[in-house]
Amino acid sequence: MAVASPVIAAADDTRLPGANPHRVLRWLWVMFWLLMITVAVEDNLHNPTVRWWAPICWEGSSALVCTCWMIALLRMRGRYAQYLGRPLVWLGCYLRWLPLVATTFVPAAYGIRHVVYAAFGLTYRHPSWAFVFPYECLKLTLFLGLWLGILFGFDSYAQWQQQRRHLLTLQRALADAQLARLQGQLRPHFFFNALNTISALMHVDVARADRLVAGLGDLLHISLRSGEREIVPLAEELRALQLYANIMQERFRDRVTLHWEIDRELLDTPVPALLLQPLLENAFKHGVECALVPVRIEVCIGHNGRALKITLRNTGSRLARNHAEGVGLRNCRERLSLIYGEAASLRIGAAGEVVTAQVVIPLADERA
Repeated sequence: MAVASPVIAAADDTRLPGANPHRVLRWLWVMFWLLMITVAVEDNLHNPTVRWWAPICWEGSSALVCTCWMIALLRMRGRYAQYLGRPLVWLGCYLRWLPLVATTFVPAAYGIRHVVYAAFGLTYRHPSWAFVFPYECLKLTLFLGLWLGILFGFDSYAQWQQQRRHLLTLQRALADAQLARLQGQLRPHFFFNALNTISALMHVDVARADRLVAGLGDLLHISLRSGEREIVPLAEELRALQLYANIMQERFRDRVTLHWEIDRELLDTPVPALLLQPLLENAFKHGVECALVPVRIEVCIGHNGRALKITLRNTGSRLARNHAEGVGLRNCRERLSLIYGEAASLRIGAAGEVVTAQVVIPLADERA
């Protein structure tokens, strides 16, 4: 099983699905001119005065010259990309080349036609140049407007894709920084409380305090290892939780009993490191320390097929009507939100003198 973070997974997905835009543009260009040639051939197919190759020559010469100019215009895309946010300015940058394109297109295209006809021993006849130039310029303007619109769509999409990658990279960096901050905030808070527990026993029971120091050393070792990873297997998280529980049980002895109910099939499930320790700490702080009777703490971990459910329940305490969450609970809630978004939750509730904290984490294989 694996748990995916919407924020982190999205940041990794920097390539959008679909075909290469440049390849699509090339294929559109080729198909457009094949269509133009096909239509010209079809229109003159039954005209006895027009040879079969003539329509191919007409449209082919136009295609050749237009392709040369289109290649030249495409090489200027990087220079004009900065104006994509202002479409009229972007369009004007290209349209200023229209006079040069028009004055070179007509002589080049018609020159190719004259050469091809001459190769067949014929003369290419066309209307007067006074008609040809305005007519071809009008066609060229419409043609250029069409392809500039298509090019604008492709370039805008490419720019949006680049900006999206940049934004997702920033989101990933921000999420990593926030998670590092939260982990850095949690460790001093956790060890401060653990050292307070040991300090309370040092002058009362040296042997117990010694055992607590040894347990804290093991816990520190696990904590340092978890600092290298935000996500750890559930088994490792439970190992840290049990070490903390052992330290607290050494302090309170007959005042608390712990009951563990763990689905062992879930031990490899990834969970945020040191996520559960603040919940168990609250059970000791608000339940065991304040209770006059023995307290029972239950740690239950299972799943409902779609999500991992972690429940910590303790007797001996009540939830204040206007209770405010401490550093530990706020830390847990923020980390869950950063890693899983709205798919995970942390709920605190009470029934009589039983307080329950429940964490729900999505299982990736059920969400795929």
